[in-house]
Order: sequence, then structure tokens, then C-alpha cells
Amino acid sequence: MKNSEKTAWLDSGGTDSGKKEQFRHEWKYLINTAEKELIRLRLKHFLTLDPHAAGGGYMIRSLYFDDYWNSALEEKSGGILMRKKYRIRIYNCSDKSIKLERKRKFGSYIYKEDAPLTREETMKLIRGDYDFLLHSPYPLCREFYVECMCHVMRPRVIVDYEREPWILDEGTVRVTMDSDVRAAVGNYDIFDPKLPCIPVLEPGKMVMEVKYTQMLPQFLRNILPPKASEFTAVSKYVLCCEKTQYLHSFEYWHE
Repeated sequence: MKNSEKTAWLDSGGTDSGKKEQFRHEWKYLINTAEKELIRLRLKHFLTLDPHAAGGGYMIRSLYFDDYWNSALEEKSGGILMRKKYRIRIYNCSDKSIKLERKRKFGSYIYKEDAPLTREETMKLIRGDYDFLLHSPYPLCREFYVECMCHVMRPRVIVDYEREPWILDEGTVRVTMDSDVRAAVGNYDIFDPKLPCIPVLEPGKMVMEVKYTQMLPQFLRNILPPKASEFTAVSKYVLCCEKTQYLHSFEYWHE
């Protein structure tokens, strides 16, 4: 399996039981529609569109969990270099590929782990029924059980967006453009395609992420937005939490 195929497979629901996932670099940019079109015109000569992106992309929906103290949110907002987040991720509101993920962040490096879930197990987690995790064959699930019991983990926010992914074998490079970033509200049923949503970015803005394991070729560095563009540590999770803050407290009255 080629590096690009393996990366796409992992990002679309596969688990790599033969080799431990490596730490990866992650750069984020806040770009506009015009910049996206220019970058895409340049990328298509060197990178290929992810084969899982039928029709040019797919929808990602993630249900994030946080503890009683909102540690994941506070640590990100406070700029803590070493932190982690837990989420359940699906694609196109389908239950064909459901993953429990833990994303660790060490400065500009990321490390992701995942374990498969069934639809029934997912609904149990949403309801707060965590007992099955203790008996799971996947270490990540058992570790999440400890987190749930010790830190009162519970669903925090649903994040939706449309992703256009590009891949390159050399350096295991993955460039993604995430548009229409929004927070789904109403309930935590992640399989409901009709959940109402609140946009969290300015019109015409989107998040571009550049991830690579080994190296980032110079020609690709030249394609990236110039220094004048917004190089950012933007977090879709934080943006959606802030947008839905009125659902969890009355602090919005002070705005």
C-alpha cells in the first residue's frame, strides 16, 4: 500500500494494526475562497485528490467530548503545548465508518489514535453508558473508560464541515481544505442529517491544514499561502464551543 493510500485509508476509517502511527507536523491556515481556488490550481499538478473523496470531497462530523472542567477547551484557549481531545468521527452522516479518536498535540506535532465503534456503542456513549468500554479489545476504548469515570467526560459539541483532501506520497503529505465549518445543535445524535447548524467562520473563509510525517517538499512550500496570509492555530472545536456557549451558560448576556 502506498503512503498516500495508507494515509487516506486511515483518515477514512481504517486502523493500522501492523504499524504504530507516527507523529506528524500540522500547519493550519485561514484562507478565503479566492486563495483556495489559486492553491487548488497549483496543487492538482503535483498532488492527487483522495480516492475516498467521491465528487471532490466528503462531509465530516465529529462529536467532541470534554470533562467536567472543560479541560480540552481551556487548554487549547490557554495555549498549553501538550494536550489531548477525544471525539467520535463519522463521514456523510453514515454509520459505515465510526471511530473513537484521541488526538494528542505536542506543539506543532500531532498524534492520532482510533478505535472502531458500532452504531449501538456510539449511542451508548452519547447516553453516558460507558460500561462496555471496559471490556473492549481496543486499548483506546479502555483508556477512554478511565477518562469517563475519573473526569466525568460527556458530549460537548458537534462539529461539521466539508473536506476537500489532497495527498502526496513523498513525505506522506496531506493537504485538506475544510469549508462551511459549523456547529450542529439540537441534540447529540450524530447520525441525524437534519440537525440545525450554526456557521462559525466569516462568509468565504475556510481552514486549510497541511500535514506531513517525513518532509514537506520545497515546491509544496512555495504553493502555500504567502507570509501575509493568516497562519493560525485555529481550532474548529474551540470555534464551535464558543458559538454554542449560550447553550451551556448565560455568559452570552455579557457580550
